[in-house]
Amino acid sequence: MKLFLDYLNKIKLQILLMLFPTILTGMIFLLYQLPLEPILYIAVLWILTGLGTCAFGFHNYQKNIHNLQIISATPDINLSRMDAPSNEADALQQEIMHSLNRMRIDAETANQKTLEEMTDYYTMWAHQIKTPIFALRLLLQENPTVNKEALTELFKIEQYVEMVLGYLRTEDMSSDLKLSRCALDSIIREQIHKYAGIFISKKLSLTYEGISENVLTDEKWLGFVIGQILSNALKYTRTGGIRISLKDVPGNSQNTEDISNMISPSPVTLIIEDTGIGIRKEDLPRIFEKGYTGVNGRENNRATGIGLYLSKKIMKRLGHRIYVTSEEGKETKVFLEFSQNVLTMY
Repeated sequence: MKLFLDYLNKIKLQILLMLFPTILTGMIFLLYQLPLEPILYIAVLWILTGLGTCAFGFHNYQKNIHNLQIISATPDINLSRMDAPSNEADALQQEIMHSLNRMRIDAETANQKTLEEMTDYYTMWAHQIKTPIFALRLLLQENPTVNKEALTELFKIEQYVEMVLGYLRTEDMSSDLKLSRCALDSIIREQIHKYAGIFISKKLSLTYEGISENVLTDEKWLGFVIGQILSNALKYTRTGGIRISLKDVPGNSQNTEDISNMISPSPVTLIIEDTGIGIRKEDLPRIFEKGYTGVNGRENNRATGIGLYLSKKIMKRLGHRIYVTSEEGKETKVFLEFSQNVLTMY
């Protein structure tokens, strides 16, 4: 109805011009006191002609609006499939749309090329930088007088390089995913072994009794996520330690993340908790945003704002969930959820 009223408003001048001859003819007949029957025939003829014209015009108007709505909703639509223009105005409108579409395609192509070149460069850099890092590690390990802190800092450099590679690879994870039933215990222990030196150097305790659960996941990418969580926990924990446990968590009423896509109502949940400085309440909703470091991250000048962003992105691609609870100055808990029902399908 609104579309029809809009159309009537658009052609109101034409309607008035169409009624004017009928009204003028009627006035002439009245002035000369001629029979009214002919004017009724003329009026009916004009009205029927006008209604037919309006119906045909409204059909074209409605079709044009429909095409524009499709183009607006789907910019990638093939404009060549549009109907041939019926007048000069339609032809000009389509030419403008074709011109804008070509500009959009050119811009997307240029952006894609720039992104590919940048990705290739940083991928090459990340791989090349591994060689001097490995050589430096060998030199430091062969020197008995080397400071252990130097090895720790070198390890951090290695982790930052891995983060760069992880960031680049997540842009196209589909070609690198290999889902299978994996033992969580082996993935966790591999990451614990990787960070063992930092546990020792910072004199932090680790509570982990081992778990027997298997999950459908990608071993490499899940290991990357667990490594990022452990890295953050070690970075912001000065005293106490880290605890890793596995629990069945029914529901999840406390979480703000959307769980409508979860297959299992009772997912298996891996919990990594620390006794670190925690996260401020106002920062908690934004910790998964790209580049967001929060107050504690800025004050300590250690955060990149990439680790949790990548973890959330990877977990989502794997069909898992990640969420965090924290109490400032006391603890932080990171929850990694895996649906049990998915495993029975394989």
